[in-house]
Amino acid sequence: MKRIHITPAWHFSDEAGHQLDPKLFGLLEAVHRHGKLTRAAASVGISYRHAWNLLNKWSDFFGIPLVELERGRGARLSPLGEKLLWAEQRVIARLGPQLESLGSELNLAIQQTLEGVKPVLRLYATHGYAIELLPAHLDELGLDLQYCSSREALAALQRGACDLAGLHLPRGEVGERVIHGYRDLLKPRSYRVIRFITRRQGVMVAPGNPLGIGGLADLVRSDVRFINRQAGSGTRALLDGLLEGQGLSRRRIRGYEIEEYTHSAVAAYVAAGMAEAGFGVEAAARRFGLDFVPLALEDYLLIGHRRSLAEPKLTTLRRVLAGEAFQAAVAELPGYTPDRCGEVEGIEALLSGKGS
Repeated sequence: MKRIHITPAWHFSDEAGHQLDPKLFGLLEAVHRHGKLTRAAASVGISYRHAWNLLNKWSDFFGIPLVELERGRGARLSPLGEKLLWAEQRVIARLGPQLESLGSELNLAIQQTLEGVKPVLRLYATHGYAIELLPAHLDELGLDLQYCSSREALAALQRGACDLAGLHLPRGEVGERVIHGYRDLLKPRSYRVIRFITRRQGVMVAPGNPLGIGGLADLVRSDVRFINRQAGSGTRALLDGLLEGQGLSRRRIRGYEIEEYTHSAVAAYVAAGMAEAGFGVEAAARRFGLDFVPLALEDYLLIGHRRSLAEPKLTTLRRVLAGEAFQAAVAELPGYTPDRCGEVEGIEALLSGKGS
């Protein structure tokens, strides 16, 4: 099935009107990943000569080299090449959820026009790597996937704007405190939980962990710069709960007030060398070549009305979640596990702190 994917594009231009070739970013990322121009060129599908000419052209454009080539040592990005690459990665990571939400709306409208009206599953959820997989596995349904915070998703469910709300809930004492903040939006008699996935959260650090960061206590060190998630996000609530549990002051963390809006954006920030540590999911750390210090397990759950569970669109979703194809895709994500995926349970266990 054809789908619209919206991605940001960069345009650099000089006085003569020359514009930066978007292929350059793919080549810079490949050089960073492989360390050899020959392999980098092959991985982006261009010849070595084309890659060489592309780098020379845009090095002339900026006036300094983007890649440094050393005989016998391969290729590596220059400081400017690194700035360009990580700036692009941060933009994509930060804008990704909003663009995916817009793409979801456009795809839904186009599919309904081409194929007639199909059942539409309206899902409001926090952004994550597992939730990203759903559109590719739900061809039988029109999926209206909108990214927002857990509280915003539950509020949308309460006012009837969606069929399901995504909620991620840490395990243990932190989770008990987090769920208490959602009590006003959860209705034990009316709502049910559809199990989804479990994921690992922790500290992202540079490859090799050069500063030897082993946990949250190291974040208060003067030589560690930190990048945080935004206030109101579930990951921020998890971090704050863990800090409180260890008696650590947020004010002592250098960079606590600096925020990014996705796990990928946090990882890109650390990968760019702008911080020594960030907090988020393992999958984001691995995607950006970072090391990861695991600290907590978190259940990602889908909340919906009890009366809706028998509807065809929700039975279809549960069948897909319990299927081998979707669970195999989840299992390929570092730190993600399909945990009783598709099973239904009551809200009471969450509110009592007895949920798994």
